[in-house]
Amino acid sequence: MRRGWAWWVLMGCSGWLDPAAAGAAAPAAAIALHECRLEHPLRLSSPAARCGELRVPENRGVPGAGTIDLQLAVVPALNRRAMAAPLFLLAGGPGQSAIDLYVAFAAAFARIGRDHDIVLLDQRGTGRSAPLVCPYPEDWQQQATDALPELRRATQACLAKYGERVRYYTTSVAVQDLEEVRRALGYGRIELYAASYGTRVAELYMRRHPEWVQAAILDGVTYPEQAIGPQTPLDGERALGLIIARCREARDCATAFPLLSQELQGLRTRFGPQELPLTIEDPTAGTPQTVVFNRALLNAALRLLSYSSSTSSLLPALLHQAALGNLAPLAAQPIMAARRIGEQLAGGMQNTVICSEDEPFFGFAGVDRASILPTYQGADQLDAFREICKWWPRGPVDVDLHAALHSDIPTLLLSGEADPVTPPADAERAAQDLSRHRLVVLAGEGHGQLATGCVPRLMAQFLDHTDPRNLDIRCLAQHRAPPFFVSLTGPVP
Repeated sequence: MRRGWAWWVLMGCSGWLDPAAAGAAAPAAAIALHECRLEHPLRLSSPAARCGELRVPENRGVPGAGTIDLQLAVVPALNRRAMAAPLFLLAGGPGQSAIDLYVAFAAAFARIGRDHDIVLLDQRGTGRSAPLVCPYPEDWQQQATDALPELRRATQACLAKYGERVRYYTTSVAVQDLEEVRRALGYGRIELYAASYGTRVAELYMRRHPEWVQAAILDGVTYPEQAIGPQTPLDGERALGLIIARCREARDCATAFPLLSQELQGLRTRFGPQELPLTIEDPTAGTPQTVVFNRALLNAALRLLSYSSSTSSLLPALLHQAALGNLAPLAAQPIMAARRIGEQLAGGMQNTVICSEDEPFFGFAGVDRASILPTYQGADQLDAFREICKWWPRGPVDVDLHAALHSDIPTLLLSGEADPVTPPADAERAAQDLSRHRLVVLAGEGHGQLATGCVPRLMAQFLDHTDPRNLDIRCLAQHRAPPFFVSLTGPVP
């Protein structure tokens, strides 16, 4: 994708926002906060916080047309006399709740929380902020081309539930919400931690309000010019290759699975045309469940297990068992993962972002269909997006959303070597226009480095000093990705 294409495409579309036309921001109402507890989705912890809500126009172009309530929480700094800038968390997905992200990874923010307030705003359409929740086929079914009619029905059912108002849940509108929340809480300069899709939100906020951003951490980086989607099958194939190569280079894994590449290729060849009914134990209910093991289920397993080094450490053993005919352990993984993801992501908000900000520009991504068809994901996901976006209304998008971001804001970029969706090349592309940055790539890791090794300590040090070039990263020299399982019982002791 070449720089500059976004300008002439976006300027020619009606309903797209010109940031210069927005004028001065109206005064933000103060937010009344009350003591509360944030609950872990599995009830494993319950951090104390101060919670509140801010009522904002749903359609910011017509403020009197209706409102929604943005839910937020502030985790106060342990040091009540600290003067450090607050850290705002921007979650990924699109569709994830920032509150849920924090609760799941609260330990990773413990050092930061000593001196920094941590602000958790559920982006509009997610979590508890007017969530756009749409039931869709589980992930392994959604990828299959023959599931497109089911996708169409689910999309139309969601639109029947929410109507045309889904269009007001784009990144551009969310950035206006974020600025209003900053002002309403009475903060001056702030810091940002953004994960995955949240890096797009952070980059747009850094573009709109650079005077208020003291520092930013971008984890699993998307670059501003990017249309997310067309490159993903190629990135996924690259990550899978790195996992297989890492097994080959690890003595225990190579000894246990000397024919892993051939076994993987055999499964891909077999479950192209072939389908096999399979009864497995439901991974959450524990009851017998019949599934069809086919190309879509295999591909979903490869994709979802590639996301993190902890799950990819299982992949060689699961592939080996599947090659021997024991398909159930491999089949259970995408089912379990897809349910967990489905519980965490607001599908309607995700549709609005993708259909407004990405799908219209797939043709400009520089990736042709012929190049992705040989990958294990193929064009299934792109076809699914296109089917959904045939029906989904497009919302307001800033004309410069996909323009390069030139910034001198101190920025720490975190990337996993084997990230299947936001590889290091994306972070390198984003970093080209950031004059004060540090890019850290963690060997063997996948998507998201928030809780990896000494990264929490590095993030705290960076926010304390906001000097990316002098950040001491020597602790990463000791980092190793988790060892591979050599059987279904675990790695070599």
